[in-house]
Amino acid sequence: MVELAKLLVHRHSTLVISLVIITSPSTATAAVTRYADSLAAAATPRKDDGGGQPSPAANFTPMIESHKPRIREAVSAELARSGARLAGFVLDMLCTSMLDLAEEFGAPSYIYFTSGAAFLRFQLHVQESHDEEGFDVTELKEAELACPGLTRPVPSKVIPSGFLNKEWVALVYTITRNFRKTKGILVNTVRELESYALESLSRGKNIPKVYPVGPILNLKGEKSRREDDETIEWLDQQPESSVVFLCFGSMGAFRGEQVREIASALEGSGHRFLWSLRRPGEGGPWASPTDYEDVREVLPEGFLDRTAEVGRVMGWVPQAAVLAHKSIGGFVSHCGWNSTLESVWFGVPMATWPMYAEQQFNAFLLVEELEIATEVRMDYRSESEEVVSAEELERGIRSLMEDCSRKGRMKGFSDLVRGALTDGGSSSSSIAEFIGDVSNNDL
Repeated sequence: MVELAKLLVHRHSTLVISLVIITSPSTATAAVTRYADSLAAAATPRKDDGGGQPSPAANFTPMIESHKPRIREAVSAELARSGARLAGFVLDMLCTSMLDLAEEFGAPSYIYFTSGAAFLRFQLHVQESHDEEGFDVTELKEAELACPGLTRPVPSKVIPSGFLNKEWVALVYTITRNFRKTKGILVNTVRELESYALESLSRGKNIPKVYPVGPILNLKGEKSRREDDETIEWLDQQPESSVVFLCFGSMGAFRGEQVREIASALEGSGHRFLWSLRRPGEGGPWASPTDYEDVREVLPEGFLDRTAEVGRVMGWVPQAAVLAHKSIGGFVSHCGWNSTLESVWFGVPMATWPMYAEQQFNAFLLVEELEIATEVRMDYRSESEEVVSAEELERGIRSLMEDCSRKGRMKGFSDLVRGALTDGGSSSSSIAEFIGDVSNNDL
C-alpha cells in the first residue's frame, strides 16, 4: 500500500495521500509497522496512525469495525488541517466494511487488490454463482470449476482453503459483494501477464472498473546485514543460472521431517543451491517463523559438510536481491503473489510449493495457464502437515533447472512486465487513468 502511494504521488504531485494503518492481534504487527514506517519515511505521503489496541473480538469484521471511530477522527482532522478536497478512499482488499465510512464523507471508494487478476475474477465468479444460483463451493469435492478468467477449469484441489470452509467463505462472500459497490479496483498485475483474466473482468456483470497498475514491488528490500552481504558474495562465485533458490515467504517454515526430505532432495539433485531455512513460529499456525541459531540442529548429520562446495543454508535472506543475481537459475517458491511478480520481474523460472491463502490457485495459474513454472506440488496446504518426499522434490528441482523451455517464456514475460511501468506502458497508462478519474471526482 505504501509503494502504491509512492507511485501515485510521484506521478501526480498535487495528490496528498494519508495512510491509516490498522494494527491487528498478529505477532507480526510490530515488524509490519516498522516496514511501513521505513518506506513512508522516504516518500511524500504523510502517515496518520489509526492504530491503538486491536479489538478483542475474535471475528475479523468486528475487529475492523472497531477502528471506524479512530479512522473517522483521523480523516476529519486531516481535512480540517489541510483544507484539501477528499477525492476518495483506497481500501485494503479485506477492509471493505469501511465502505460506509467513505459514504459518510461523500467520497467514492476503491479497492487495492494485492493478488492477481485471475484470482480476483475467480473470487467474483464464486460469489456471483452462490448468490444467483445457490452454488456452494464448499461441496465441490473432487470436481472442477469453470472460471471465466482462465482458459481451463480449476480443480478443487487448488481452490483456497478459505473457500472450502463454510464459516470463512461467508466472510469472502461479504467482502466480494462489497467489491461491486466500489468505483474501481486497482490490481497489482500487468495487462500483458494476465490479459485473459482482465478481459473477462471487463465483460463481467456488475464489476467496477479495473486498473492493472503492477508490478508494485519493493525491490530495494530492507537494509543489508552482514550475513546478507556474505550471501551475495557467495552467489558472485557461482556460475550463471546455476543456483536453485528455495524460499517460502514471510510465513514459510517446515518441521524437522520435511527439512530432512528437502536436504536429501538438494543433495540428490546435484545442483547448486541457496536455501532460506527458518524455524516454525511458536504460538499457533500464524506465528512468525524465526531463524535457527544453528541450522545443524535440524539438518541431516554431515549435510553441511557434504554440500559445502555447492550449497548455502541461511535464515532470512533479501529475496529480491537474490532473485536479481545472475547466478540464480530457478526459484522453488510458495507462490505468494509478490514473490511471483518478483520472479517474473527478474525472469527466474519457478517451481511451485504453495502453502496457504490463494497460493494453490497461483500455482495452477503459473504451471497450467502461463507455463512459466514446473510443479513440485500445486495442492500442498501447510495445515495438512503432509510431507513432500525427497524424490518428488528432486524431480521438481531437476525439471526446473534442466528444462530450458520455461526460461525462455519467463524471459519474454519479464520484458513485458518491465515495460509496463515505463512511459506509455500499459500499467503506466492505467495509473494515469486512475489519477485522472480520482482527481475529477465530484468536480
